[in-house]
Amino acid sequence: FGGMDPDHPYIKEMMAAGPHLLGGEIELLERIRYNDGLDSYRLTPQELRERFIASGTDAVYAFQTRNPTHAGHAYLMQDAGRQLKAMGYKKPLLWLTPLGGWTKDDDMPLDVRIHQHQVIIEEGMLPADTVMAIWPSPMIYAGPTEVQWHCKSRRNVGARFFITGRDPAGIKRSKNENQMQVGGDFYDGNHGRYVLQTSPGMGEMKILSFSKVVYDKLDNRMKPPDKARESDFLSISGSTMRALAKKGAPPCPDSIPANWEETKPCIPNGFMAKRGWELMIQYYQDPANTKWIGYSRMMSEPLVAPGHFVTKGKFGKPSWTLYFQDANGENISPWHDIPLYPHSQDHSQEDRIVTMMVEIPMGRMEKLEVNKETEFNPIKQDTKNGKPRYYKYGVPFFNYGMLPQTWENPAKKDQAGHCGDGDPLDVMEIGSRQLPTGSVVQVKVLGLYSLIDQGEVDYKIIVINKDDPLASSMRTEADIDAAVKDRLADWLKMYKTAEGKAVNELTSDEMEGPLKAMSVIKETNNYWREGRENGKI
Repeated sequence: FGGMDPDHPYIKEMMAAGPHLLGGEIELLERIRYNDGLDSYRLTPQELRERFIASGTDAVYAFQTRNPTHAGHAYLMQDAGRQLKAMGYKKPLLWLTPLGGWTKDDDMPLDVRIHQHQVIIEEGMLPADTVMAIWPSPMIYAGPTEVQWHCKSRRNVGARFFITGRDPAGIKRSKNENQMQVGGDFYDGNHGRYVLQTSPGMGEMKILSFSKVVYDKLDNRMKPPDKARESDFLSISGSTMRALAKKGAPPCPDSIPANWEETKPCIPNGFMAKRGWELMIQYYQDPANTKWIGYSRMMSEPLVAPGHFVTKGKFGKPSWTLYFQDANGENISPWHDIPLYPHSQDHSQEDRIVTMMVEIPMGRMEKLEVNKETEFNPIKQDTKNGKPRYYKYGVPFFNYGMLPQTWENPAKKDQAGHCGDGDPLDVMEIGSRQLPTGSVVQVKVLGLYSLIDQGEVDYKIIVINKDDPLASSMRTEADIDAAVKDRLADWLKMYKTAEGKAVNELTSDEMEGPLKAMSVIKETNNYWREGRENGKI
């Protein structure tokens, strides 16, 4: 990065990722489909080359962006085409390559940008034959270093020219005082262009470099400033554009108001195509809406058990909700209405068979859980700061769920003085089969781990589906392979570290046996009964 700012968005992500980062060659095993409605804009390098050849172009020039396209960007791309024709090229082809990978939270979401780019092309701000395709790279805001990647990676696909303007891949410094300079540009505005022009390994790639362009009030066009008539030009920053969109500013009249810079009542004509501006307004007036797609994430379909369910919302979004119903189509609670014991309590205690409800299937990373606050306790996508949560510490090798009719009472303490966490008992099923979300299965209790989280005890009951092929060989924790127990203990301690949190504490790395586990189940079942009777749950 060539500098340090603790609150630089990507530096912050890296520092929160733990002590190790992995890098190396990546082999693509199969084409990635994101199922987010944008896959038609994702072209492979080979598909892009075929598009270039089919167009009959004699020069591909690339423009990389993480922002919506306005007249300033359009000027760079249009003038680049004019320059290439002046060099003697007959049919230059613009390749617009919006970044599709990770971007910081306040950048415009990917889906809004893609649809806005498409409208800009359709309304004639860019050449009609423009090839627009999502470039899968993340944005790391590394200025002069990153712009070399932006340029050379496009060269590898077939671009011969690369457009660069002021401060490529740049960012403002944060207000964090633990740095040498607070505020202002992280990089000099011209640094990226200069580094790119002297970068080794460019081969035949040429740079089309531009300085700052501004809005000319006399002809409603973007262009380099003319010092002889500075008062005729407006500098429209990104923050100004966002503020105008947020208040739904209409297009200005033919003549820009004389006090525009003080009042900013409208968006200058020609700054953005009408439909493109309407998309900007839609987003900035409702940025918290969970329908937006911030950046490329695979939107998988839920793996739900057959049965009586009603689903609401889109999977992978905070709105996704799975309601349980009985045979008559009435909503029921998987927490309160599914019996814990498939037989009598005494019989179930003796054979150690209880009922598990699966929330997260083996091999899936979406963090799904029964919602205690919503009526009928449906399964919902867990969120943090309004965003879906995922297990990031490896792919879960177990089926995860809860034991119905149990409650870890926060008003009760164990022998070590730890209170319950207020949730149903968590359960980890270690059989050989993936169990879909919503599955209600009878499981054999093998043991438990006691996880301490912020002074609360959070029991993890270890079980196996009684119908699993491995069930006959497992009766207690001693029958579980030592490597499996080590993986379970490691996962429970470490899974939050992938989110930048501390290592979890277990009362013991050794799994306790089924007698202790059944005792905890019986106790929390009694707490559940009491909680239902006194109205606490």
